[in-house]
Amino acid sequence: VLAAVNQNGWVLKYASPELQNDPNIVLAAVDKYGMALKYASPKLKSNKTIVLAAVAQDYSALDYASNDLQNDPEFKKIADEQLYGI
Repeated sequence: VLAAVNQNGWVLKYASPELQNDPNIVLAAVDKYGMALKYASPKLKSNKTIVLAAVAQDYSALDYASNDLQNDPEFKKIADEQLYGI
């Protein structure tokens, strides 16, 4: 699965729930396709490192982050800085 997500992060959709909860697999997926965050486990949708990597690849991935991160002004500031280089 790691090799597959390194080629195309979207295939995280087809990984088992166990692998969708594996930080290494999910990080590799979102590095290639930020929107793969949609298929990550709820736990990893709360992981700042993974969500930042997803947002760096595609800012729209923030829509799939946990509500806590979406509503965290400090986190959104970091995400915006990453996007806009502020």
